[in-house]
Amino acid sequence: MPATAVASSKIDLFGLTRDELFALVAAWGFSAASAARLWRYLHREAATSVDGMDELPPRLQTQLASHARLELPEVAGENSSSDGLTRKYLLRLAGGHEIETVRMRYRDRVTACLSTQAGCALGCVFCATGQRGFDRNLTAGEIVAQALHIQRSLFGVTGSGPPERLRNIVLMGMGEPLLNYDAVMQAIDILRDPAGLAIANKRITLSTVGVVPGIVRLADEARPCSLAVSLHAATQEQRAALVPAAKTWPLDELIEACRYYTQKLDRRIFFEWTLIDGQNDSPEEARCLAQLVRGMPAHINLIPLNRTAGFDGQPTLSAATTRFQAILREHGLPVTFRQRRGLDIAAGCGQLAGAVANRALAITP
Repeated sequence: MPATAVASSKIDLFGLTRDELFALVAAWGFSAASAARLWRYLHREAATSVDGMDELPPRLQTQLASHARLELPEVAGENSSSDGLTRKYLLRLAGGHEIETVRMRYRDRVTACLSTQAGCALGCVFCATGQRGFDRNLTAGEIVAQALHIQRSLFGVTGSGPPERLRNIVLMGMGEPLLNYDAVMQAIDILRDPAGLAIANKRITLSTVGVVPGIVRLADEARPCSLAVSLHAATQEQRAALVPAAKTWPLDELIEACRYYTQKLDRRIFFEWTLIDGQNDSPEEARCLAQLVRGMPAHINLIPLNRTAGFDGQPTLSAATTRFQAILREHGLPVTFRQRRGLDIAAGCGQLAGAVANRALAITP
């Protein structure tokens, strides 16, 4: 049997919830104590192989080597910002597809930005990932493995003190999470497990371009994560020009789904708005946005445009940004301006993958 077929028939340990892992170990005839030690190796110590799991019974180690795998991505490239606070990884998956994962360090926390797909099919015009196209969905294990990669990178950062812990997860990397719903929710359940990375519910944020059926499903299932919706325009015509998915899920349907979400869960919603000079940063647009979300427990997150080779738009000037914020606040809306991180290392979604691909093309005979 080819090696690839053997690998694919093995169980990806990172994609199992704790209950599933315990059931697997029990089915193999080993104790719950052994399962607990295996879980700790995987999710507290971010183990990279079965070798070195010395507290496991030797027969269990042999069983794991034969029937399970730790689906670890290969680091194909990485960049660190000049201030040392942001590090971006280009990770190569089994089969050769590449994704991006970002570690962002703040004064009081570490955040990991995870990808949920290799590429993206939704084609937002200003997004480097959307310009690249879609390859495939990630498995739950591949999503979890990114967070564990970030946690592993933190071991030893604080020198002789206790290891720094990953505290925040944002599903804002490559891909549309709600088009890979089941794998993403499985990964979230694993990441929030109190015996694992123990990421608090309020510290997990899922960002969607506006997949209406997924938003409704999140509400109906009362999924324990925060929701951010990439809005970027307050009229259907303008939004469809920036976000082609608006042709499938029109703005009025999206806003109705967002109101349903907030009412069903009694939870606020974040709206992301990438400011583009002369396109969506006017006072009129700010007032239109305020009217659109009126009466909803909403928080507006303004985002500076990350320039990409495939889009000729320019970032909004600071004066226009200040005016836009002021108008939203006059209408009683909480609004923040996202801190720009990693501009010197192409930290915008899809930019490192594009840069590496371009370099490869440049040296290909």
